[in-house]
Amino acid sequence: MRIRIYYEDTDCGGILYHTNYIKYCERARSELFFSRGLLPSQASAGFVVSAMEAKFLGFARLGDMLEVRSKLTKLGKVQIVLLQDIYKLSHLSVLDSSANILESAQKSTQKKQPDNSSEEKIFSAQVRLGYVDVVSQKPVAIPKHLEQVFLELGNDIH
Repeated sequence: MRIRIYYEDTDCGGILYHTNYIKYCERARSELFFSRGLLPSQASAGFVVSAMEAKFLGFARLGDMLEVRSKLTKLGKVQIVLLQDIYKLSHLSVLDSSANILESAQKSTQKKQPDNSSEEKIFSAQVRLGYVDVVSQKPVAIPKHLEQVFLELGNDIH
């Protein structure tokens, strides 16, 4: 899932505020279901984060384009584990795009070079999700139709 960084997402220095990385991972997990016409929770049960290990590896700025990539690492009866990485797609950044346009205008007589798209991993999280009954607050089996969402996608989810 791709996400553009807007002013509302940044701190006073124009850098992506740290909690937003976790919010973007949550959005990507939810989108796995929404894109299939499903909700990740039902009236009686839903997924809850039971553990998360996060590593901040770089940063993003206002105008940057990010991509959240999710990989299923474990599927159990009542829990799943995902590896979620966020990449900065430099070739889609507003600032890089503006610089490329200016550079192209200045070098209009030169032969156009191929696009050297680049990406940089700036965040990585291992997320453990349990499927929990909302009344008893106890783990329950993940319904097959929700389990199938992860199985259909294989091990690499964008």
